[in-house]
Amino acid sequence: MAIAEVTIIPIGTGSTSLSPYVAELQRVLQKQEGIQYTLTSMSTIIEGPLEHVWKAIAALHEAPFLSGAQRVSTSVKIDDRRDKESSSEQKLRSVMEKLADR
Repeated sequence: MAIAEVTIIPIGTGSTSLSPYVAELQRVLQKQEGIQYTLTSMSTIIEGPLEHVWKAIAALHEAPFLSGAQRVSTSVKIDDRRDKESSSEQKLRSVMEKLADR
């Protein structure tokens, strides 16, 4: 299971407000199969098999162009752990358990 943090920045939109683009990106994610995702204030976390995550990222990158953006900057960070099951929830739980130990 891969976990990706993705930030899509449309450039050349004519406005400093990006929330309409962010909303459209969430609609794109709703149509993707084999992934789970979480919107945060600065990015979106996508979880699933790596091939599904890559497919979702490609769809996200393309979406602002379809909405009129002239340029798109996409940043991706991937955690692909293969020695055991991993998820965002599991990673957060592990940190919280360690905080509780003190």
